[in-house]
Amino acid sequence: MSLKGKIAFVSGSSGLHGIGRAIALALARDGADVATSGFGHFEGAEAVAEEIKKLGRKSIAIKMDVRDAQDVQKGLDKVKAELGAVSILVNNAAQMGHFIRIHKETIEEFDNEVKVCLHSAFYCIKAVWADMCENKWGRVINISSIAGVMGGDGQASYGAAKAGLIALAKTVAIEGARFNITGNAVIVGVAQTDAPLVKEATDSLGKKLLWRRPADPEEIANAVAYLASDKAKYMSGATMNMMGGLDLFVV
Repeated sequence: MSLKGKIAFVSGSSGLHGIGRAIALALARDGADVATSGFGHFEGAEAVAEEIKKLGRKSIAIKMDVRDAQDVQKGLDKVKAELGAVSILVNNAAQMGHFIRIHKETIEEFDNEVKVCLHSAFYCIKAVWADMCENKWGRVINISSIAGVMGGDGQASYGAAKAGLIALAKTVAIEGARFNITGNAVIVGVAQTDAPLVKEATDSLGKKLLWRRPADPEEIANAVAYLASDKAKYMSGATMNMMGGLDLFVV
């Protein structure tokens, strides 16, 4: 699946064992030049950019507060200046910093998590949209979650934001079709990352995970690479299920 000549940006790609890192590397292996990003762990984004360069692709790391529309625009302007106009956008930035039920979650906590997970995606899309339309080619891929389709105890803000990413991808599909821009969402169940509580979630879900294990980040990344390629050019407005059976009735 050649992505030669394409410029990709992956938000939230600074985790040492994160989905964002795996996606950035998968796109680079398929030929894209890839910009990474981070904020609190920016050194991680820089490390991923160096890994991409070792694959023979161009890369830069962008320090970006995805909650800030101006900072997002500034960062993506830098990507355009140094690598070229972004044609593949992966909205992976996320935060699930707490499990707080509605009556205890503060407005500030709710707003912050929604800004990181959902507002950031809109800001990124807004920043690259004109170039995608002008170039008549674009891929927007939003990384959603099982919480976005099934909800979750103590996940009001995270679940609502992840559900919003699905609807946002569908709107991209509708509005982008005449410009050869596709919009899709990938729904992740549990992945083996550095995120807190992965082991606890895996243990508690037990046999609902059909393979009795979390997804490897590379398995998610391969799905994203497919959606970014011309092999998926007729696939738009879709939600790709990467939940490992968590949405199935398993007894």
